[in-house]
Amino acid sequence: MTWFKRQPQELDTSGEKKVKTEGLWVKCDQCRQIIWKKELDENFNVCPKCDKHFRIDARTRLSHLLDDGSYTTEDDNLVSTDPLKFVDLKAYSDRLKAAQKSTGLKDAIINARGKMNGRDIIVSAMEYSFIGGSMGAVVGEAITRAIEKATDERKPLIIVACSGGARMMEGVISLMTLAKISSALARMDDAKVPYVSLLTDPTTGGVTASFAMLGDLNIAEPGALIGFAGPRVIEQTIRQKLPEGFQRSEFLLEHGMLDAVVHRRDLKSYISRALDFMSPNGARLA
Repeated sequence: MTWFKRQPQELDTSGEKKVKTEGLWVKCDQCRQIIWKKELDENFNVCPKCDKHFRIDARTRLSHLLDDGSYTTEDDNLVSTDPLKFVDLKAYSDRLKAAQKSTGLKDAIINARGKMNGRDIIVSAMEYSFIGGSMGAVVGEAITRAIEKATDERKPLIIVACSGGARMMEGVISLMTLAKISSALARMDDAKVPYVSLLTDPTTGGVTASFAMLGDLNIAEPGALIGFAGPRVIEQTIRQKLPEGFQRSEFLLEHGMLDAVVHRRDLKSYISRALDFMSPNGARLA
């Protein structure tokens, strides 16, 4: 008999058994519907009721874009040196350690190689949960390396932007990365190697002001917040109410700042077709 080893059932005040449902259901912020987590995952983390695109991490993003969700990572040994020894409410070094522990990454970027419908590509995917996906020296160096490798090897590059902008804890060093990445992209453009920029929610600040808007093809997910300064900052500055949907991807498409807004489930096929057009023989058409 092993009955005495069984743990007693936890009861609520009515004497009924408690059923653990934490993590099984998700509430959509847009339509307020309750969604079964498994159903959400199977739908590319898009609400099946209202089509709201939930934020996803960089690893999930790569698994959606690359064949069989298979890829190899590179440049994942780069770590910030905290050059300014910055301290605000807490030390920057402590923020880095906490972000590294929670995400399992050294910084807010993953450089990966894989295949998209059989085509070899290089992808840089930003991780928003790492200090808001902010771009410091490490992110700038990793993206620059990805650009240079894609240029030298004549392989298409995809950069998935998801960021609050330049990392203030690194001061002017983070701002220098804007010019560094843009210069590498200029050389890539001269070499006629395709670069697709995928903007996701949110893409703001220095990221928008640099590489996110420099793609041969600039596309975004539905409802993504894209801009330099945030809408609240703009409203407070100009003291005017902004138009409905201002700085959302559909608004930017309507005003000519994006080439397309593409549903997450269609991103892989859409980008693959675009690369077929731009690089039928491995190099972009002149």
